[in-house]
Amino acid sequence: MQTIQDSAVNCLDQHVHQSPDRVALIWEKDEPGTEVKITYRELLDMTCRLANTLKKYGVQKGDRVAIYMPVTPLAVAAMLACARIGAIHTVVFAGFSAESLAGRIIDSGCKAVITYNQGVRGGRVVELKKTVDEAVKNCPSVKHVFVAQRTDNAVHMGNRDIPLEEEMAKAAPVCAPESMDSEDMLFMLYTSGSTGQPKGIVHTQAGYLLYAAVTHKHVFDYQQGDVFGCVADIGWITGHSYVVYGPLCNGGTSVLFESTPLYPDPGRYWETVQRLKINQFYGAPTAVRLLLKYGDKWVKKYDRSSLKTLGSVGEPINHEAWHWFYNVVGESRCTLVDTWWQTETGGICIAPRPSEEGADIIPAMAMRPFFGIIPALMDENGRVIEGNDVSGALCIAQPWPGMARTIYGDHQRFIDTYFKLYPGYYFTGDGAYRSSEGYYQITGRMDDVINISGHRLGTAEIEDAMDEHPAVPETAVIGYPHEIKGEGAFAFIVLKEDTAHTERVKEELRSIVASKIAKYAVPDHVLVVKRLPKTRSGKIMRRVLKKIVADQSSDLGDITTLDDPSIVAEIQDAYQKYKTEQSASS
Repeated sequence: MQTIQDSAVNCLDQHVHQSPDRVALIWEKDEPGTEVKITYRELLDMTCRLANTLKKYGVQKGDRVAIYMPVTPLAVAAMLACARIGAIHTVVFAGFSAESLAGRIIDSGCKAVITYNQGVRGGRVVELKKTVDEAVKNCPSVKHVFVAQRTDNAVHMGNRDIPLEEEMAKAAPVCAPESMDSEDMLFMLYTSGSTGQPKGIVHTQAGYLLYAAVTHKHVFDYQQGDVFGCVADIGWITGHSYVVYGPLCNGGTSVLFESTPLYPDPGRYWETVQRLKINQFYGAPTAVRLLLKYGDKWVKKYDRSSLKTLGSVGEPINHEAWHWFYNVVGESRCTLVDTWWQTETGGICIAPRPSEEGADIIPAMAMRPFFGIIPALMDENGRVIEGNDVSGALCIAQPWPGMARTIYGDHQRFIDTYFKLYPGYYFTGDGAYRSSEGYYQITGRMDDVINISGHRLGTAEIEDAMDEHPAVPETAVIGYPHEIKGEGAFAFIVLKEDTAHTERVKEELRSIVASKIAKYAVPDHVLVVKRLPKTRSGKIMRRVLKKIVADQSSDLGDITTLDDPSIVAEIQDAYQKYKTEQSASS
């Protein structure tokens, strides 16, 4: 294993030596028209001061640091400062609840947390420090909380809280980087699985950075001087690979988008494209579907001639959204890359580009495996499916540099989740179709994981939260098609017999899910049923519930294993009644 310069050096120092005044980051702040440009020299200065501050308070190589911050230059500097001193960052999306944050801090044993007094998003103030205070009450490993200022409002500062900018102003602007092995940990990022406990996916220094940089360059055809606009949050893997590490390693200019697609109006993305002259625009299908509803006028109001490449990420994009994105946003002249990859893969694995010059792009298909990615489709007996025009479980047949190395603290779970089902292959958890031309189309998850607005969420996580309500002995949560979010959560609940206030219980369940996980995890529908469909061994048959909600109850498949088949009609009746009530009240 060779010693390498760490990721922070590859993302900063090499560019500072060559072109210190090149713009590294354009911070598109929540308020339109108030963008801030940060050069590579400024970002290196900020990173070194932050790194020296962490070191001063005892953060060392190998320590874990939680970052609970919105998309800001300081958040990027916090990631790079950890990398520079060999500490391992775990960024937690700033929309997660105190309980979600605490769970991740405890699981990873974080020594410090970096946050803001408050955040600003869509014109609203978000209480970040208050959430961190609530989280760290239960986290004995945390010695210090570093607090930056995003607003002028004062927040409570306790004895382990440290005002970050004050300390950075006193710190030296130079910090020698730790020398790291290629397989040392760079960061961990938590993602949902099919069981309730999120898992800390581990990425390492050399392979991850190489893969993020090479995919960024070739999938998007990134050229020196381009402005790369990935509107993802740094709390997700897309933000790690294509807002921070990939673009900066390539010496690019990366946009940090702090706001929302609807603030102050549905033209925000396109006004930003015009003002910042964005060349590549990378976002989620859920946002495209949302904006499509507002019509073409908000797009056409702004000059999008700077755009060369459009990209879609987070979930399969549907045809209507693809065509609108391509024809209206991209004026039918921009390459549109529908990219498939995962937190676990580190970077894009299947996408229409790179390819031969001018090669076909088929709408709503990821199409072509990236360099070194060898997909395999498997049947239910674990055999490789040969030939074309076939569907199966999507696996990858050989290792690639960006692949996750383990689940933090639980290597056995890593082996069991990804490598046990199909020995010798990495199992993605997704199903895929290989077309007659040999191109790949992702068909969706094969386990109890749903994809809400591009964010992966195990149904077990929602169920675990709802099961804590004293009046609710049992719950089953499934995904159902949602026209904006792609999928939404639909909860079936059984109440204790003496429960009087059904609506109140439903409201309480919604707030439990919001406080235990996050607002986006709250089910859109909660239906009370007398009992749930179970096999004789007591396993809930979620596919029966899915069929009922999809109005496919004539096609339930084999239900001979159901403990009591009459339950199906019972749930159907309850669902039809619920639907009638919903349409009456809307």
